Amino acid sequence: MDEAVTYDMAHRPLPALWATLGHADAVHGLYYLLMHGVFRLWEGGVVPLRLPSVVAMACAAAGVAAIGRRLVGPRGGLAAGVVFTLLPAVQRYAQEGRSYALVTALVVGATWALLRVCAYPRFTAWAGYGMLVFLATLLHEFAVLVLAAHGLTLFVARVPRAVAWAWGAVAACSVTLAVPLVLLSMRQAQQVAWIGVSFMGDVAGFALLAVVGLVCARLLTWFGTGGHRAHPAAVDLPSLSLPLLLVPPVLLLLASTVKPLYVDRYVLYAQAGLALLAGTALEVLWDALHRRRGIVLAAVVAAALAVEVPAASHLRSPASRADDVTAISHAVERAARPGDGMLFVPASRRVWALQRTPSSLGLTDLSVASSPRASRTLYGTEVPPDVLRQRMLRTSRIVVLREPARLAAESTEVERVKQRLLKRWFTPCSSQVLRTARIEVHARKGNC
Repeated sequence: MDEAVTYDMAHRPLPALWATLGHADAVHGLYYLLMHGVFRLWEGGVVPLRLPSVVAMACAAAGVAAIGRRLVGPRGGLAAGVVFTLLPAVQRYAQEGRSYALVTALVVGATWALLRVCAYPRFTAWAGYGMLVFLATLLHEFAVLVLAAHGLTLFVARVPRAVAWAWGAVAACSVTLAVPLVLLSMRQAQQVAWIGVSFMGDVAGFALLAVVGLVCARLLTWFGTGGHRAHPAAVDLPSLSLPLLLVPPVLLLLASTVKPLYVDRYVLYAQAGLALLAGTALEVLWDALHRRRGIVLAAVVAAALAVEVPAASHLRSPASRADDVTAISHAVERAARPGDGMLFVPASRRVWALQRTPSSLGLTDLSVASSPRASRTLYGTEVPPDVLRQRMLRTSRIVVLREPARLAAESTEVERVKQRLLKRWFTPCSSQVLRTARIEVHARKGNC
């Protein structure tokens, strides 16, 4: 899912949206329904698209601060909340119109509710905890992995048996209610065929965060958590934060050894565990090194600026967008001539044209049989190979929009026909790469 898909799906009539979710992108169905309601209330373009993420991440930051305050006191909570807002991943998804910020807010809320229910177990409190986990899972099914983290927390904390049994019952109910969504999304598993887990990227990136979290936990062991607990609870901060940071990503990485599924944003909520550990560690160091607080403060500020300024500047620039559909549309418009044909290789790249369709640019989509909205799909349906062949051979110039990393022919016959005919009957005229998109112009002889 990206912002272009969100925008398109949220603007579809409810019957069409519901029909689409039956065979595509069901995992994001609740988010699309939510955004549909937002756009019904306020059709303001990119602002209402991204505002729910901003509000959700602000609530998540407040939740992290509340958890820290409950476990180690006001200063530790404040430090954890500030660290959370400074994390690059948090800043990124706070400004994108996607579901991950909302999932993070709900998981943080569920974690706070778990602490409260461990201290004061009541039926209504357990129901609230279960509802938060269930809603997070409906927004993105990998939020269910937080239950494994919470279960480990309760095991390490050695909570009373009654609390453990009650948690198990609530967790089982939440998972059972989410099973229909999981089964439906499993039928749509081809939509995540693009995921590839990189050792140097994904695994090393997670390992770095894990090391930072473990070092912070070690500091807490050396110096003690400090502060005071306004509410008595069996759970301490390391036993809560370390499982939250480590367990969901590790489980997703392990699952990826069978089928690649790991993407860091799918478990973005794990960053809350890192913020709690780092924020509390800073507060403990502040207390322990009281005679050198000026040095500690200067070092922390310098380190934060060194990391944050470049990262924050990049995140707020167009270059940070994996798919800058506006820039892609402008590049296509500059490269094309009215009446040119257009091809998407593979067909899923038609998502780049959801806001400005080929027809709005004076171009003809040669391979489309039915548009995304008309077919109630994400990318539309494509014509048979023989029809595509006839259309391409009647066209003198074709603009091709493809991914730079996927230049080889695709597995379907339609994709192979696109590649074969371009190679045999057309001459490359120009090519331009915009991050994830390559815009190529191919023409018959003498038409470049």
